[in-house]
Amino acid sequence: MELTRRDATAALAAVGATGGVALAALREGDRAEDEGTLDEESVRASMVAVATVVYPSAVDGVEAFVNRFLDGRLTGSTHADGLHTAVSELDDAARSWHGVPIADLSESDCDRLLREVGADIAEEDRDGTLAERVRYYVVNELLLALYASPTGGELVGLENPQGHPGGTESYQRGPR
Repeated sequence: MELTRRDATAALAAVGATGGVALAALREGDRAEDEGTLDEESVRASMVAVATVVYPSAVDGVEAFVNRFLDGRLTGSTHADGLHTAVSELDDAARSWHGVPIADLSESDCDRLLREVGADIAEEDRDGTLAERVRYYVVNELLLALYASPTGGELVGLENPQGHPGGTESYQRGPR
């Protein structure tokens, strides 16, 4: 299944993010980078690398989809700051344990990194341990984007995800 930028926009709408305003803000100037925090381009590349691991193999168009979704999520909010920090710390672990940034890891090494930090079994907690923050800000963020989109929702039988009207016909027929 091909994810599109339209899917990403629909996912942003479903989570209440305003992509147009966020995109305009991003274009006006780069976020001030804290020492030890990745720049936005590196955060995006890292999120795309993780998405290729956590998304089902039947999904195509991951890079454009993730980048469009992040246009509405990396907006200088507290959530955006937490996302930057979590990805930066995960990248530090990748560099320390594997010698390269997340974006340069193979899919199998990226999967192993997520398991090594414990993100595969951790409960999500935005103020918790590294594993809990990676689960909250990275893994769950990517899964939210995927399954809140119409195309991603179809993968798990959600033909009409919340926030996407389907008309009375979608409520009168059973699942496909």
